[in-house]
Amino acid sequence: MADVEIYTSPLCGFCHAAKRLLQSKNVAFREIDLAVEPARRAEMIERAEGRRTVPQIFIDGRGIGGCDDLHALERSGQLDRLLAAGPESASS
Repeated sequence: MADVEIYTSPLCGFCHAAKRLLQSKNVAFREIDLAVEPARRAEMIERAEGRRTVPQIFIDGRGIGGCDDLHALERSGQLDRLLAAGPESASS
């Protein structure tokens, strides 16, 4: 199973929607709550290539973007492939 990280903020509806989608697929993820760990915002911005909005979602270290991007991957059928791939195939 893939390694999933999501940077969030507690009042962000898009963050909640992204987490709901992942939870509906029984995907374990690490949540980095920027309200609790504000110093990690700079890390998120760097990893997300300058994007500043939450959520920012990473699958096997690869930034996929935000909630709309996650749902677009789901609609196209690519999300399951990414989640099943695991870290060993992320670089291929």
